Amino acid sequence: MTKPQIWVAAFLTLFILLFILGRLTKEEEKFTPPITQNFTDETSTEDLTAEQLIARFGCTNCHGAEFNGTTQGPALVGISEKFSRKDLIAYFRNPQSFFNIDRFKEYREKYPNSMMPDFGNKDVKDLGKIADFLLNR
Repeated sequence: MTKPQIWVAAFLTLFILLFILGRLTKEEEKFTPPITQNFTDETSTEDLTAEQLIARFGCTNCHGAEFNGTTQGPALVGISEKFSRKDLIAYFRNPQSFFNIDRFKEYREKYPNSMMPDFGNKDVKDLGKIADFLLNR
């Protein structure tokens, strides 16, 4: 073997080792649902309807246009059987605090690559509009 061939073989061996090492140490990618609206939009939401807020917050991306659920998130139809208004607003603000409830353990198994975003940075009045809309469907 000539010197240039040795160098090429050494380079290829090093490249293959680094590639394998990169694959072994690569973290599993987390699914992020597509966002059609900017969650940090600071424009006034006071005059918006619940439907407009739902569109702005991107709820239909995971729960579907008719809230019948998708492969990304559960159906919201009949949610009034599972939540009071107060609990639903609390869930919107911090969904992770509900993870120990059996129903949410099932959801995590059924939708392993999806996670409900928290809306703790949103106006409680807006979350109340959305809660009222969903609870009265």
